[in-house]
Amino acid sequence: MDGETAGERGSLVPPQGALGGPTSGGTQALGVRREPKKYAVTDDYQLSKQVLGLGVNGKVLECYHRRTGQKCALKGIQNLSYRFSLHEQPSSQDVEGDLAAKYLVLQQGPGLFEQREGGGYEPDALGACFPQLLYDSPKARQEVDHHWQASGGPHIVRILDVYENMHHGKRCLLIVMECMEGGELFSRIQERGDQAFTEREAAEIMRDIGSAIQFLHSQNIAHRDVKPENLLYTSKERDAVLKLTDFGFAKETTQNALQTPCYTPYYVAPEVLGPEKYDKSCDMWSLGVIMYILLCGFPPFYSNTGQAISPGMKRRIRLGQYGFPKPEWSEVSEDAKQLIRLLLKTDPTERLTIMQFMNHPWINQSMVVPQTPLHTARVLQEDRDHWDDVKEEMTSALATMRVDYDQVKIKDLKTSNNRLLNKRRKKQAGSSSASQGCNNQ
Repeated sequence: MDGETAGERGSLVPPQGALGGPTSGGTQALGVRREPKKYAVTDDYQLSKQVLGLGVNGKVLECYHRRTGQKCALKGIQNLSYRFSLHEQPSSQDVEGDLAAKYLVLQQGPGLFEQREGGGYEPDALGACFPQLLYDSPKARQEVDHHWQASGGPHIVRILDVYENMHHGKRCLLIVMECMEGGELFSRIQERGDQAFTEREAAEIMRDIGSAIQFLHSQNIAHRDVKPENLLYTSKERDAVLKLTDFGFAKETTQNALQTPCYTPYYVAPEVLGPEKYDKSCDMWSLGVIMYILLCGFPPFYSNTGQAISPGMKRRIRLGQYGFPKPEWSEVSEDAKQLIRLLLKTDPTERLTIMQFMNHPWINQSMVVPQTPLHTARVLQEDRDHWDDVKEEMTSALATMRVDYDQVKIKDLKTSNNRLLNKRRKKQAGSSSASQGCNNQ
């Protein structure tokens, strides 16, 4: 980069135990913030056009560390108010506006940066593969800062390197992270085939997610967007580790009260929908929603249209209207249902803290939770198309960063025209009728 010094470049491979390198062997200094590297990311990493997956706002690209050959994932920091074409420059209003940082994946292949005459680097062929440029901002830095602070914590996706590169005199942030090749939480359950998903497995998954939240809360960080799409496995192997990612909504709880209405509709806590202050308890509400889905395959609150939130939706969430319908919940233990009730309390002061959650018998004694077969895998498989729609709706909500409060409705499962339940009931009724017809012959 322009003005780069030998000290800024440093070693291509960070020392053992350093926070920012792929050769650290998994050992990282927890809660440490570091400065981004100021030289071109391509000095350390060979970039590929291979897409690893779809993130919230785009694709995740494969890259390889030049010295070690380690496969990693490359992302860029998107600031939604900083979306400009190649020929546009940000106005003072854009720069000074209310900005919110989110991940957007870089789509460039090898040769992202080319050395130009007179020194320094500039992006190569950005116009063809990356029509919108991403620039640094305080909010973008905040996202990196929170994730970097948490990196190395239990069940949290690790940051390996962060780069500050220049384009047309503007700073761009690039993040190299460990490669999560095992897919999303729900996808892994969907792919089980005929193998039953059990209540004990659900408890073990919730214990792992709880460990991530426990670490964040110990660092006085509220994640504020805990949801299945942000929970990824390290590999396809049986012993793969589940980890939490995406710190675009994260905020420190020791500074200003958390009043910014940033969230995804399906997993939003009731207090986030109103003007009252909220804190780490919004993560606990999200844990309750995820746990509910793990135990049955459908959410307690859902969107009919995937559009904006209506006053009716806010009212239903505030009332905490949900149920445990049969047959999906018939065999689920009372301990599990009790824990969900404690997590989905509409009054945040009555909701469990993360320590109380981790000390609940269903969590801290997960190895003795009954291995009751659940309907979850079957429901997710049958409704795969619907869940794809849900994820698209969620992606749209995250991309806008602010939810328009006028159009989405969430209904009580017991009284609503729930297409998930209706679809299953219709299938079950048809199957039952066919079975009875065969028995009568």
